Amino acid sequence: MAKERGIKLIANNKKAYHDYFIEDTYEAGIALAGTEVKSLRMGKCSIKESFIRVENEEVFVYQMHISPYEKGNIFNKDPLRVRKLLLHKSEIRKLIGQQKMKGYTLIPLRVYFKDSLVKVEVGLARGKKLYDKRDDIAKKDVKREAERDFKVRNLG
Repeated sequence: MAKERGIKLIANNKKAYHDYFIEDTYEAGIALAGTEVKSLRMGKCSIKESFIRVENEEVFVYQMHISPYEKGNIFNKDPLRVRKLLLHKSEIRKLIGQQKMKGYTLIPLRVYFKDSLVKVEVGLARGKKLYDKRDDIAKKDVKREAERDFKVRNLG
């Protein structure tokens, strides 16, 4: 049986980039049940409200919603159950140190298939203040206006 090649995006957390400064990213595997993987293959996942905690040198993702597989009947797990993330011990220790020292938080940025494995991109993030968000919106507006002006000048 041939393996799939490349990356197939399942879920993306756009709100994370609006609410946080993303300082660093890590790629983690995730421990799942069989029916959860089948549900992910159908694209039924949401990470909007999810967050990540480190407990006893193990990393867990909370509030990650994976819809139950329709044909899974008794084998389906709770959609919001806590799932373990698979990272190297050195990465976990680095995350613990940065989280304690600088007041950072961990959030999932996206869930995707890499070859045939489910991966989660974990972001080490620092919260934005309201004025930071306004500043980002203003920069986007200026960029959009500049692109629009450039487009109009080249067409006319």
